[in-house]
Amino acid sequence: MSENKESPERRRERLRQGELKRNRTSSMSDGFNRAISGSMVDLVNSLGWKGTGILIIVIIILFMIGSFLF
Repeated sequence: MSENKESPERRRERLRQGELKRNRTSSMSDGFNRAISGSMVDLVNSLGWKGTGILIIVIIILFMIGSFLF
C-alpha cells in the first residue's frame, strides 16, 4: 500500500472529527448518550476542552457537597 493512501481507520476518524466540528450541539447530545453505554473518549471529544473542564469542576463540587453532607 502506498504511503499517500489513507487507511480506512484514519479516514473514518477524519470523517468523524469533521462531523463533530460541523455539528457541535447534536454531537454534545450524542456524547452524553454514548457516555451511558459507550466510552469516555466520545464524551470528551464531543464536549471539547471547555466542556470537559466544566464537567470536571461540576464533579468536584458535587463531591465536596456530598462529603460535607455525609
